[in-house]
Amino acid sequence: MKQVVAMQTGFPAGAKQRKVWTRGAINTVLSLYALVTLYPLIWLFISAVKSNEEFYSRPFLLPTVWKWDNLVRAWKVSGMGLSLWNSTVVTVASLVLTLILGALAAFVIARFEFKLKAFFTGLFLLGMLIPIHSTLVPLFIIMKKIGLLNTYGALILPYVAFELPLAIFIVAAYLVSIPKEIEEAALIDGTGYWGIFFRMMLPLSVPALSTVAILGFLRFWNDFAFALVFISKPALKTVPLSLSAFATGYMTDYELTMAALAIAVLPTIIVFLLFQEQIMKGMTAGAVKG
Repeated sequence: MKQVVAMQTGFPAGAKQRKVWTRGAINTVLSLYALVTLYPLIWLFISAVKSNEEFYSRPFLLPTVWKWDNLVRAWKVSGMGLSLWNSTVVTVASLVLTLILGALAAFVIARFEFKLKAFFTGLFLLGMLIPIHSTLVPLFIIMKKIGLLNTYGALILPYVAFELPLAIFIVAAYLVSIPKEIEEAALIDGTGYWGIFFRMMLPLSVPALSTVAILGFLRFWNDFAFALVFISKPALKTVPLSLSAFATGYMTDYELTMAALAIAVLPTIIVFLLFQEQIMKGMTAGAVKG
Protein backbone atom coordinates (compact mmCIF):
# COMPACT_ATOMS: atom_id res chain seq x y z
CA MET A 1 0.00 0.00 0.00
CA LYS A 2 2.82 2.40 0.89
CA GLN A 3 4.44 1.68 -2.47
CA VAL A 4 1.18 2.55 -4.28
CA VAL A 5 0.88 5.84 -2.38
CA ALA A 6 4.51 6.65 -3.13
CA MET A 7 4.00 5.94 -6.83
CA GLN A 8 0.90 8.16 -6.97
CA THR A 9 2.34 11.12 -5.06
CA GLY A 10 5.98 10.90 -6.06
CA PHE A 11 7.01 11.01 -2.37
CA PRO A 12 7.53 8.18 0.12
CA ALA A 13 4.55 7.64 2.44
CA GLY A 14 6.67 8.50 5.50
CA ALA A 15 7.89 11.75 3.96
CA LYS A 16 4.31 12.77 3.11
CA GLN A 17 3.19 12.06 6.67
CA ARG A 18 6.09 14.07 8.10
CA LYS A 19 5.17 16.94 5.78
CA VAL A 20 1.58 16.90 7.03
CA TRP A 21 2.72 16.87 10.67
CA THR A 22 5.19 19.69 10.04
CA ARG A 23 2.54 21.82 8.35
CA GLY A 24 0.13 21.13 11.21
CA ALA A 25 2.74 22.13 13.80
CA ILE A 26 3.56 25.35 11.92
CA ASN A 27 -0.13 26.25 11.62
CA THR A 28 -0.63 25.59 15.33
CA VAL A 29 2.29 27.82 16.31
CA LEU A 30 1.12 30.60 13.97
CA SER A 31 -2.43 30.35 15.33
CA LEU A 32 -1.17 30.66 18.91
CA TYR A 33 1.01 33.62 17.92
CA ALA A 34 -1.97 35.31 16.23
CA LEU A 35 -4.09 34.75 19.35
CA VAL A 36 -1.41 36.22 21.63
CA THR A 37 -1.01 39.20 19.28
CA LEU A 38 -4.73 39.88 18.99
CA TYR A 39 -5.56 39.30 22.64
CA PRO A 40 -4.84 42.90 23.79
CA LEU A 41 -7.28 44.14 21.15
CA ILE A 42 -9.88 41.56 22.20
CA TRP A 43 -9.35 42.53 25.85
CA LEU A 44 -9.87 46.20 24.97
CA PHE A 45 -13.25 45.58 23.32
CA ILE A 46 -14.37 43.31 26.16
CA SER A 47 -13.32 45.88 28.77
CA ALA A 48 -15.20 48.58 26.88
CA VAL A 49 -18.53 47.01 27.89
CA LYS A 50 -17.65 46.31 31.55
CA SER A 51 -18.39 48.30 34.66
CA ASN A 52 -15.58 49.75 36.75
CA GLU A 53 -16.21 47.10 39.41
CA GLU A 54 -15.86 44.23 36.94
CA PHE A 55 -12.85 45.86 35.34
CA TYR A 56 -10.98 45.37 38.62
CA SER A 57 -12.61 42.15 39.88
CA ARG A 58 -12.79 40.26 36.54
CA PRO A 59 -10.09 41.85 34.36
CA PHE A 60 -9.59 38.83 32.07
CA LEU A 61 -13.11 37.37 32.05
CA LEU A 62 -16.23 38.20 30.10
CA PRO A 63 -18.56 40.70 31.76
CA THR A 64 -21.62 39.39 33.57
CA VAL A 65 -23.57 42.41 32.30
CA TRP A 66 -22.66 43.85 28.89
CA LYS A 67 -22.85 47.64 29.29
CA TRP A 68 -23.25 48.78 25.69
CA ASP A 69 -24.27 52.22 26.91
CA ASN A 70 -20.59 52.80 27.82
CA LEU A 71 -19.93 53.47 24.13
CA VAL A 72 -22.74 56.03 23.91
CA ARG A 73 -21.71 57.82 27.10
CA ALA A 74 -18.03 57.84 26.09
CA TRP A 75 -18.98 59.35 22.72
CA LYS A 76 -20.91 62.17 24.41
CA VAL A 77 -18.58 62.88 27.35
CA SER A 78 -15.42 63.06 25.25
CA GLY A 79 -16.97 64.87 22.29
CA MET A 80 -15.68 62.05 20.14
CA GLY A 81 -17.59 63.16 17.05
CA LEU A 82 -15.78 66.52 16.88
CA SER A 83 -12.46 64.90 17.79
CA LEU A 84 -12.82 62.31 15.03
CA TRP A 85 -13.54 65.08 12.53
CA ASN A 86 -10.50 67.11 13.61
CA SER A 87 -8.22 64.06 13.54
CA THR A 88 -9.57 63.12 10.10
CA VAL A 89 -8.93 66.60 8.69
CA VAL A 90 -5.40 66.76 10.10
CA THR A 91 -4.52 63.19 9.12
CA VAL A 92 -5.90 63.36 5.57
CA ALA A 93 -4.29 66.74 4.83
CA SER A 94 -0.95 65.57 6.26
CA LEU A 95 -1.06 62.33 4.28
CA VAL A 96 -1.91 64.06 0.99
CA LEU A 97 0.95 66.53 1.36
CA THR A 98 3.37 63.83 2.52
CA LEU A 99 2.55 61.49 -0.36
CA ILE A 100 2.69 64.17 -3.06
CA LEU A 101 5.87 65.88 -1.85
CA GLY A 102 7.53 62.59 -0.91
CA ALA A 103 6.75 61.00 -4.26
CA LEU A 104 8.04 64.02 -6.19
CA ALA A 105 11.30 64.15 -4.22
CA ALA A 106 11.75 60.37 -4.46
CA PHE A 107 11.16 60.49 -8.24
CA VAL A 108 13.92 63.06 -8.69
CA ILE A 109 16.35 61.21 -6.43
CA ALA A 110 15.68 57.77 -7.91
CA ARG A 111 15.41 58.56 -11.63
CA PHE A 112 17.76 61.52 -12.23
CA GLU A 113 21.50 62.05 -12.03
CA PHE A 114 22.66 65.52 -10.96
CA LYS A 115 25.34 67.23 -8.94
CA LEU A 116 25.02 67.07 -5.16
CA LYS A 117 22.55 64.20 -5.46
CA ALA A 118 24.26 62.30 -2.66
CA PHE A 119 24.27 65.44 -0.50
CA PHE A 120 20.55 66.08 -0.88
CA THR A 121 19.74 62.40 -0.39
CA GLY A 122 21.72 62.36 2.83
CA LEU A 123 20.11 65.64 3.90
CA PHE A 124 16.64 64.17 3.48
CA LEU A 125 17.53 60.97 5.30
CA LEU A 126 19.17 62.94 8.10
CA GLY A 127 15.68 63.96 9.09
CA MET A 128 15.01 60.38 10.20
CA LEU A 129 17.64 60.78 12.93
CA ILE A 130 16.11 63.89 14.54
CA PRO A 131 14.17 63.10 17.76
CA ILE A 132 10.73 64.49 17.01
CA HIS A 133 9.76 65.53 20.52
CA SER A 134 13.03 67.38 21.08
CA THR A 135 11.73 70.02 18.68
CA LEU A 136 8.53 70.79 20.63
CA VAL A 137 9.85 73.92 22.36
CA PRO A 138 11.42 75.62 19.31
CA LEU A 139 8.39 74.68 17.20
CA PHE A 140 6.06 76.17 19.82
CA ILE A 141 8.01 79.43 19.74
CA ILE A 142 7.93 79.54 15.94
CA MET A 143 4.21 78.71 15.81
CA LYS A 144 3.44 81.44 18.33
CA LYS A 145 5.41 84.08 16.41
CA ILE A 146 3.74 83.31 13.08
CA GLY A 147 0.27 82.86 14.61
CA LEU A 148 -0.27 79.20 13.78
CA LEU A 149 -1.08 78.00 17.30
CA ASN A 150 -4.60 76.56 17.67
CA THR A 151 -4.95 75.92 13.95
CA TYR A 152 -4.88 72.80 11.83
CA GLY A 153 -1.64 74.04 10.30
CA ALA A 154 0.11 73.81 13.67
CA LEU A 155 -0.22 70.02 13.40
CA ILE A 156 -0.18 69.47 9.64
CA LEU A 157 3.12 71.23 8.89
CA PRO A 158 5.22 69.45 11.56
CA TYR A 159 3.63 66.10 10.69
CA VAL A 160 4.54 66.49 7.02
CA ALA A 161 8.06 67.72 7.79
CA PHE A 162 8.90 64.78 10.04
CA GLU A 163 7.24 62.13 7.85
CA LEU A 164 8.84 63.24 4.56
CA PRO A 165 12.28 61.62 5.17
CA LEU A 166 10.72 58.19 5.67
CA ALA A 167 8.39 58.69 2.71
CA ILE A 168 11.27 59.65 0.42
CA PHE A 169 13.37 56.71 1.62
CA ILE A 170 10.63 54.10 0.99
CA VAL A 171 9.36 55.46 -2.33
CA ALA A 172 12.85 56.10 -3.74
CA ALA A 173 13.91 52.53 -2.90
CA TYR A 174 10.87 51.27 -4.77
CA LEU A 175 11.32 53.52 -7.82
CA VAL A 176 14.95 52.44 -8.21
CA SER A 177 13.74 48.87 -8.83
CA ILE A 178 11.63 49.96 -11.86
CA PRO A 179 13.49 49.37 -15.16
CA LYS A 180 14.81 52.47 -16.91
CA GLU A 181 13.53 51.17 -20.25
CA ILE A 182 9.95 52.06 -19.30
CA GLU A 183 10.88 55.69 -18.79
CA GLU A 184 13.01 55.81 -21.96
CA ALA A 185 10.18 54.36 -24.05
CA ALA A 186 7.81 57.02 -22.72
CA LEU A 187 10.28 59.79 -23.56
CA ILE A 188 10.62 58.46 -27.11
CA ASP A 189 6.82 58.53 -27.45
CA GLY A 190 6.84 62.22 -26.53
CA THR A 191 5.72 61.97 -22.91
CA GLY A 192 7.22 64.64 -20.68
CA TYR A 193 8.59 64.13 -17.20
CA TRP A 194 5.36 65.25 -15.59
CA GLY A 195 3.46 62.72 -17.68
CA ILE A 196 5.94 59.99 -16.75
CA PHE A 197 5.52 60.82 -13.09
CA PHE A 198 1.73 61.03 -12.95
CA ARG A 199 0.85 58.38 -15.56
CA MET A 200 3.56 55.81 -14.93
CA MET A 201 5.67 56.20 -11.80
CA LEU A 202 2.85 57.21 -9.47
CA PRO A 203 0.58 54.24 -10.36
CA LEU A 204 3.54 51.82 -10.27
CA SER A 205 4.58 53.03 -6.82
CA VAL A 206 1.18 52.41 -5.20
CA PRO A 207 2.55 49.62 -2.91
CA ALA A 208 5.27 51.90 -1.55
CA LEU A 209 2.86 54.81 -1.22
CA SER A 210 0.43 52.56 0.66
CA THR A 211 3.17 51.66 3.12
CA VAL A 212 3.97 55.33 3.65
CA ALA A 213 0.26 56.08 4.04
CA ILE A 214 -0.37 53.50 6.75
CA LEU A 215 2.78 54.42 8.69
CA GLY A 216 1.91 58.11 8.44
CA PHE A 217 -1.69 57.46 9.39
CA LEU A 218 -0.65 55.66 12.57
CA ARG A 219 1.72 58.47 13.54
CA PHE A 220 -0.68 61.32 12.76
CA TRP A 221 -3.79 59.70 14.20
CA ASN A 222 -2.19 58.63 17.48
CA ASP A 223 0.00 61.67 18.14
CA PHE A 224 -0.59 63.24 21.54
CA ALA A 225 2.44 65.40 22.29
CA PHE A 226 2.14 67.82 19.36
CA ALA A 227 -1.62 68.18 19.79
CA LEU A 228 -1.23 68.78 23.52
CA VAL A 229 1.37 71.54 23.03
CA PHE A 230 0.00 73.27 19.92
CA ILE A 231 -3.76 72.93 20.47
CA SER A 232 -5.60 74.40 23.46
CA LYS A 233 -9.01 75.17 21.93
CA PRO A 234 -11.62 72.48 22.76
CA ALA A 235 -13.10 72.88 19.27
CA LEU A 236 -9.81 71.73 17.69
CA LYS A 237 -8.92 68.83 19.99
CA THR A 238 -8.00 65.56 18.33
CA VAL A 239 -8.83 61.99 19.38
CA PRO A 240 -5.82 61.52 21.72
CA LEU A 241 -6.71 64.77 23.50
CA SER A 242 -10.33 63.72 23.89
CA LEU A 243 -9.22 60.44 25.48
CA SER A 244 -7.32 62.33 28.15
CA ALA A 245 -10.62 63.81 29.38
CA PHE A 246 -11.30 60.61 31.33
CA ALA A 247 -8.08 60.81 33.37
CA THR A 248 -7.82 63.12 36.38
CA GLY A 249 -5.23 63.59 39.07
CA TYR A 250 -7.05 61.20 41.38
CA MET A 251 -8.67 58.41 39.37
CA THR A 252 -9.57 57.17 35.91
CA ASP A 253 -13.03 56.14 34.76
CA TYR A 254 -11.95 52.92 33.06
CA GLU A 255 -15.32 51.89 31.69
CA LEU A 256 -15.58 55.13 29.71
CA THR A 257 -11.87 55.21 28.90
CA MET A 258 -11.93 51.71 27.41
CA ALA A 259 -15.11 52.49 25.50
CA ALA A 260 -13.55 55.64 24.03
CA LEU A 261 -10.38 53.73 23.15
CA ALA A 262 -12.44 51.06 21.40
CA ILE A 263 -14.09 53.77 19.28
CA ALA A 264 -10.79 55.50 18.56
CA VAL A 265 -9.00 52.33 17.45
CA LEU A 266 -11.64 51.31 14.89
CA PRO A 267 -10.42 53.70 12.11
CA THR A 268 -6.89 52.30 12.47
CA ILE A 269 -8.14 48.71 12.11
CA ILE A 270 -10.27 49.61 9.09
CA VAL A 271 -7.41 51.40 7.32
CA PHE A 272 -5.04 48.50 7.95
CA LEU A 273 -7.53 45.92 6.64
CA LEU A 274 -8.11 47.97 3.49
CA PHE A 275 -4.42 48.42 2.71
CA GLN A 276 -2.84 45.28 4.18
CA GLU A 277 -2.07 43.71 0.78
CA GLN A 278 -0.43 46.87 -0.54
CA ILE A 279 1.47 47.29 2.73
CA MET A 280 3.01 43.83 2.42
CA LYS A 281 4.02 44.55 -1.18
CA GLY A 282 5.53 47.88 -0.20
CA MET A 283 7.52 46.47 2.71
CA THR A 284 9.18 43.92 0.40
CA ALA A 285 9.64 46.37 -2.49
CA GLY A 286 13.21 46.65 -3.66
CA ALA A 287 14.30 43.51 -1.78
CA VAL A 288 14.86 41.78 -5.12
CA LYS A 289 15.94 44.02 -7.93
CA GLY A 290 14.62 43.47 -11.43
